[in-house]
Amino acid sequence: MYEAKPEHHFTFGLWTVGNIGRDPFGNPTRQPLSAPYIVHKLAKLGAYGVNLHDNDLIPIDATSGERDQILRDFKKALSETGMKVPMATTNLFGDPAFKDGAFTNANARIRGYAIQKAMNAMDLGAELGAKTYVFWGGREGAEVDAGSNTLNALEYMREAMNFLAEYSEDQKYGYKFALEPKPNEPRGDIYFPVVGAALAFIYTLDKPDLFGLNPEVAHETMAGLNFVHAVAQAIDAKKLFHIDLNDQKMGRFDQDLRFGAENIKQAFLLVKLLEDTGYTGMKHFDAHALRTEDEAGVWDFAKGCMRTYLILAEKVKQFHADSEIKALLEHYHFKDPIVSGLTAKFSRDNAANLKAHTFDRAALGARGPGLERLDQLTMEVLLGTR
Repeated sequence: MYEAKPEHHFTFGLWTVGNIGRDPFGNPTRQPLSAPYIVHKLAKLGAYGVNLHDNDLIPIDATSGERDQILRDFKKALSETGMKVPMATTNLFGDPAFKDGAFTNANARIRGYAIQKAMNAMDLGAELGAKTYVFWGGREGAEVDAGSNTLNALEYMREAMNFLAEYSEDQKYGYKFALEPKPNEPRGDIYFPVVGAALAFIYTLDKPDLFGLNPEVAHETMAGLNFVHAVAQAIDAKKLFHIDLNDQKMGRFDQDLRFGAENIKQAFLLVKLLEDTGYTGMKHFDAHALRTEDEAGVWDFAKGCMRTYLILAEKVKQFHADSEIKALLEHYHFKDPIVSGLTAKFSRDNAANLKAHTFDRAALGARGPGLERLDQLTMEVLLGTR
């Protein structure tokens, strides 16, 4: 029970299960794992696919011969397991060249190099079958705003996105691009810090239909925001192209905890939103095992992410089937066909009739919506007492 299967569309990045346990204060605690080995291990756990940055697979300084051998070995592992590569992205944050940004860098040569590197990574992703391309602007930000007008950075970012969208179309790659917001870390402030900011930027691009979002649990939670609300906004705009699942303590550094490890009610409500709206895209676990763990702990972590999602998906069904919860929801969503008919669409008649309508203000203020009981029953579903 709760065993992951490929049809669940669970994915991991090479950088997630491949995390070697390094942090800013300590050296690695685990040995590196090869990409083919990761593919085989994830396939045995029931994952659908594996995602990658360009340099997760091919070192930035690899020779052409080394690149070709690495790629052959990786493709062989994919073929042997049936695993897919649904999403690819570019590492534009690790190399010292990008210490002050990539696409938004004040140096035109660095901006050009970033676009060149992204094109090469898009070629690699397309060769592996990826159809979604994510842009996380980890270095697209600032600590010293006096150095550049932020409007320049926005224009540079727009220029890069427009260029790369045209490149994809010209190469017939068919990519959908997903922007990944984050408020800070590694930069003091990152441009497009939250879902709403990224959404607004998309509509300034030449081809906004090609662009959507890859929201991440930890990123909105770091800023003290409601991630479920952010995802709902992306769904409402038809811009949820991909999603990163993990967990996070509010106000901390980007922890990338196992999905459901910290905020179980938020995780439940997120799964409920995805399941209720029929999301069929990839469910990507952008997280990693705790630094304390050995390799066995890495695979316990990966299995745990998928298992928790499936447990919560079952809880969603239980929530919907509960007769008392149904009654509470019906009470909460009070219906008045006459008023709804007047407010559904403006007309002069509707406006006049609505202005003339009598509302019992005291009764409206006195009515209790029943949210305390609803919230308690939600917790009881999660705690297994119903």
